[in-house]
Amino acid sequence: MPAARNIAFLASDTDLAQGAKATLEARYGAHSPEEADVIVALGGDGFMLSTLHGTQALPAPVYGMNRGTVGFLMNEYAADGLIERLESAEEAVINPLKMRAECVDGSVVEALAINEVSLLRAGPQAAKLRIIVDGKLRMDELVCDGALVSTPAGSTAYNYSAHGPILPIGADVLAMTAVAAFRPRRWRGALLPKKALVRIEVVEAAKRPVMADADSRSVKAVAAVEIRSEPEIEHRILFDPGHGLEERLLREQFQ
Repeated sequence: MPAARNIAFLASDTDLAQGAKATLEARYGAHSPEEADVIVALGGDGFMLSTLHGTQALPAPVYGMNRGTVGFLMNEYAADGLIERLESAEEAVINPLKMRAECVDGSVVEALAINEVSLLRAGPQAAKLRIIVDGKLRMDELVCDGALVSTPAGSTAYNYSAHGPILPIGADVLAMTAVAAFRPRRWRGALLPKKALVRIEVVEAAKRPVMADADSRSVKAVAAVEIRSEPEIEHRILFDPGHGLEERLLREQFQ
């Protein structure tokens, strides 16, 4: 990327992240995200997602440094040599998912998800879901604890924990994965074109309540959820050379 003259440092609420922010601002200066050439996020993956959502209207890319736990979307933390690291960083561009949740009470909630949109049972009984892709019924009844649609960037997160596939970062596909599928027995899911419009309807919504979640924004008592990729929104993420998203996705599969 071009020279990073103005850097905005954002940090999670932990003492570790706040201490790193103070150290880096003392060394490199402090600028607002609106005037920054690059935004440095200090925390874990959850804070990185929050930063990407909060700065999506700004032109500056985001470079994360891990001051949290997992840090899959983060680079290693170091106070030295930050300018050189930023100028040599690799850029990955990802599109979020758009969720439109129709609730049982008639209300509609829209949200964006960088990792995945998930539907999860919210009561003691399994959820019953109906899956429609691009207006065509594909599965009349999926009995499960839930189902999710994941982007390539999010495929190593909840999707992978639910035994979904890891997707190459440049793949024009989305992963649909079931969570503890009971019927069809052990149904693992499907790969869908990135342009697909997915509609998941909740069968017996009153008896078998279901919640929807888009990157931790939760919606209770949903009757149906529509999910599609949002190509007009681009998130620019920076990684140290040789440690970009594509390399991380490959490495994850061979551990």
